[in-house]
Amino acid sequence: MSSTTRSLRAARLSTFAFFALNGFLMGIWVVHIPAVEARAGVSHAVLGWLLLLLGGGAFAGMRATGPLTDRFGARTVVPATAALCSAALVLPGLATGPLALAAALLVFGFGIGCLDVSMNTHAVQVERGYRRPVMSAFHAVYSVGGVLAALAGARTLSWGWSPAATLAGVSLLGLLAAALAAPALLPPDPAPDRDGGDGGPGHPAAGSRRRTPSRIWALAALALMLMLSEGVANDWSVLALRDVLGAPAATAAFAYGAFSTAMTLGRLAGDRVAGRFGPVAVVRYGSAVAAVGLTTAALAGSVPLALAGWTLFGIGLSGGVPQLFSAAGHADRDHAGANVSRVAGLGYLGMLAGPAVIGPLTRVMPLNLAFFLPVALCVTAACAASLLRPGPAAPGRDVRRVVPGEVAAAADDADDAADEGVEAAGPGAGRPATGSVPEPR
Repeated sequence: MSSTTRSLRAARLSTFAFFALNGFLMGIWVVHIPAVEARAGVSHAVLGWLLLLLGGGAFAGMRATGPLTDRFGARTVVPATAALCSAALVLPGLATGPLALAAALLVFGFGIGCLDVSMNTHAVQVERGYRRPVMSAFHAVYSVGGVLAALAGARTLSWGWSPAATLAGVSLLGLLAAALAAPALLPPDPAPDRDGGDGGPGHPAAGSRRRTPSRIWALAALALMLMLSEGVANDWSVLALRDVLGAPAATAAFAYGAFSTAMTLGRLAGDRVAGRFGPVAVVRYGSAVAAVGLTTAALAGSVPLALAGWTLFGIGLSGGVPQLFSAAGHADRDHAGANVSRVAGLGYLGMLAGPAVIGPLTRVMPLNLAFFLPVALCVTAACAASLLRPGPAAPGRDVRRVVPGEVAAAADDADDAADEGVEAAGPGAGRPATGSVPEPR
């Protein structure tokens, strides 16, 4: 095994660690929301407004971190943002009033957004090295981190630990984990010479202003649709079972459990599916399955059928967002961070908009009928999935590399590429270009 292959494997493991850390930090915060609310002395209504600051901070962090990652490299930015996010976690636990909690949530949200974009940008770089889809598994590990946080938080709460003590302990563990995982991250890819430029993170192209391609905004719009649909499941699935079907609270909780479990399992299998059928098929048929699942959940007359619908909804949605992030990152290597930040940022706004959109609709129609808005969004995403097909090579795109899911436009294009010393690859190609490093397993 070559040293390059070993370093790529290590980078993949390191990326898994940062995704798990992000999910754990967010999950441990969610578990402690009631305790933090009581310590700060705020009402549910005030907390609802304060949580918007967390979302706003995350959006600002996403927008700020993309260009920084392009300029300085994910190897520098990922551990720095992980340290910021870990250190900021303790702040909500120390807040004793609404103003202090507002500031704490703004800083913590900013850290979450920064880490989210930088680690996804590094995941794109790892995927480029593997020459096959690996993005979905990273997102699955994020979900696993959230589950572990729920278990750990439940245990510390049962022991009577204060929010400040628990969050401070997790902050220290997060800082340690970031320090241990950082050395294995990949250095920035060397940029090919352009007009005599020397490339690298200091190259002007890495930080220069440019007009965002319309395809990136289209991918961001798809992310908004799918993540808004995901947000609906997060916030309304349990209420739907309880209020529409009259299920007991304990039974209604299985709606979100079925959805989130299906999402995690779907993402664990997503890379193999994307490698076999390509990202367009994952988004197209996955969104269609999600639409069928949510329609089933909305119209179900029994709890088992509703749970089956939420499970199908989770399976369908599981693969879409990772493929959108991957497509944005591969569109232009020099601006991968900025492109991922746009797709992630707009998608995150969609996640936040889920409760805000469905809530007002319930004033004019039953909750289950309001679910046909995300059904329509899933159908739209299925129809627009062809946007994931790679377009003409961007100035910063290295056509010598195999981007997961790419297909040669025609046999003539492949012949032309061969004449120029460029290898054409099919969906999920596992064969590296001539003279390149063997694909890690």
